[in-house]
Amino acid sequence: MRLAHYPFFDIGSGKPYFDSQKNKELLERIARKCYLSANKIVLKLLEKFGGEFKINYSITGILLEQLEADFPEVIDSFQKIIDTGNAELFGETYYHSLSYLVSEKEFREQIKKHSSKIRKTFSFKPKIFRNTEAMYSNSIASIAASLGFRGIISEGLDSALQWRSPNYIYRAKDSDIKVLLRNYRLSDDIGFRFSERNWEGFPLTAEKYSEWIAGSEGQCVNIFLDYETFGEHQWEETGIFNFLEHFPSEALKHSNVSFSTASGLLERHSPVGEFDVPQVSSWADIDRDLSAWLENKMQKHAFSELVSLEKEVKKPKNAFLLESWRKLQTSDHFYYMCTKWFADGDVHKYFNPYSNPYDAFLNYMNVLTDMRQRISRTSQHSL
Repeated sequence: MRLAHYPFFDIGSGKPYFDSQKNKELLERIARKCYLSANKIVLKLLEKFGGEFKINYSITGILLEQLEADFPEVIDSFQKIIDTGNAELFGETYYHSLSYLVSEKEFREQIKKHSSKIRKTFSFKPKIFRNTEAMYSNSIASIAASLGFRGIISEGLDSALQWRSPNYIYRAKDSDIKVLLRNYRLSDDIGFRFSERNWEGFPLTAEKYSEWIAGSEGQCVNIFLDYETFGEHQWEETGIFNFLEHFPSEALKHSNVSFSTASGLLERHSPVGEFDVPQVSSWADIDRDLSAWLENKMQKHAFSELVSLEKEVKKPKNAFLLESWRKLQTSDHFYYMCTKWFADGDVHKYFNPYSNPYDAFLNYMNVLTDMRQRISRTSQHSL
């Protein structure tokens, strides 16, 4: 949910915080270029291969709201995929948010809200948890376990694995929840390098990629991508849809390769060891930490101001402001304020509405200032 242009003189004007028209236009483009096209291929593959092909999705509540309002045909196309019985939906934070860093209470509330949304929309109960941008720590894993999740997704962190491979299931430290690790090298071969002509693996064919998968050691190879990889980050002209259409048949030619839902993996395999991550990690950029959102002074100040409003917005009379406040937790708002260089920056330029991170900070702070004033007026009216 991109913010409206909110200059200083709009504070107190009652102007909406979010640019509904821009959000709708962008979603229309992505729905057309990616979601509908990719879902059509995936459904065709699921029907062609039956139980031999499986796929997993992580869809935020805030996206589902937008799709229901403007593009219900996308919801219908996902429903057809789920109805095959060979697709799994993950749980996550409702708003693709930094809620774990706001408070544990807020984190739990958003996870429950998302699970409820998934059950209501698709009649599916999530069993696997994927935090925003795969943010992970021992504490996050423990909270997910306490909420009934059987598994959790994390980046295949070299720092935590050391000599070990991400292609195994691990057990989280301090809880019994099982950890599925993203193989970032093989995932990024599709997500970032697919159309890179200077890459030694170019061109990446379904046959070549399947050979890489088949040659990998371990129990499982977890490939996790932005769905927008198909048609948006990697345009149709690159051959990305052709790759998607032919990958399952090429992969299944190898006797040691099969597809699985995440829950299916947990049923078949036992953890081989413990995965210990004391500090919060993520799958963002080359640092695999929180620095994409909370490194510079602008990001830290904006986040601190956001957190300070939690108690007030959760009062019963502030339902509208609570919803807006939660939308302001979405990680992208802080990503747009990032000033450091990062390897996957070009991908996010597609969706960045600001010319520089300083404009992103000023616009965000003006919205927060207006929200604080609205909270104050609401409190005064209730006296």
